[in-house]
Amino acid sequence: MSDESLQEKKTFSYEEARAILPLVRRVTEDAYRQVEALQGEVDAGRLEIAVAQQRADAVIASWVESIRAEGVEVKGAWLVDFDNGSGYYCWRHPEPGLEFYHSYEEGFRGRMRIQ
Repeated sequence: MSDESLQEKKTFSYEEARAILPLVRRVTEDAYRQVEALQGEVDAGRLEIAVAQQRADAVIASWVESIRAEGVEVKGAWLVDFDNGSGYYCWRHPEPGLEFYHSYEEGFRGRMRIQ
């Protein structure tokens, strides 16, 4: 594999992460609502669980691709991290803003509020 084919890992300053967060929130909210609507269709008996799961998987895969295209890391369902070079600024839907940080070692459980 050549160096050119390796995607360079993107790092964000806090200001850069905050600037891209509205896009991340919009894409995440859209995907979240689509998945919730599928669940509503299942609950109402209008859609089979297997079909809904397949569609939800496609929505989530598209969401992951969109988030990663911005250089942001997906860490779980509706959970993203912005690498800052020494750890991550961490955001999870539906948090209103970029309010948490955690080290590379600690992960989500080690989140601390940004002062």
